[in-house]
Amino acid sequence: MMPEGPDLFAAIARDAPDAIIVADGEGIIRFWNTGAQRIFGHAASEAVGHSLDLVIPEGLRARHWAGWRAVVASGESRYGAGDLLAVPGLRRDGTRISLEFTITLLRGADGRVAGMAAILRDVSERFEEMKALRRKLAAAERS
Repeated sequence: MMPEGPDLFAAIARDAPDAIIVADGEGIIRFWNTGAQRIFGHAASEAVGHSLDLVIPEGLRARHWAGWRAVVASGESRYGAGDLLAVPGLRRDGTRISLEFTITLLRGADGRVAGMAAILRDVSERFEEMKALRRKLAAAERS
């Protein structure tokens, strides 16, 4: 029998092939699904309770946290509903990957931002293909 109601949504979130990550207002991971495990290489037990720094390349952390703090403080994101964002991410083995994702602000009963949820997809293969095509195009234009 198929799950219903809250059980259905829990199953979708838990088992989705895309990464679904929820972090609280301090950027501490509170939910990590099997898609996140597949993409980033960390089991939920290794990620939940830890900072999002787990998946953010070191050179991008300051910029990320400045933006994060601004969104939590203001309750506003410059990214509209459904805007697709693209950033590099960090796998457990240190490999950088290309990610596309959307975010959802999670608000407490008082209406203030209490955290954020992100749905992420690894687009590294497509990103590398586009880079190769751009190089070929640039070479052809020079010829």
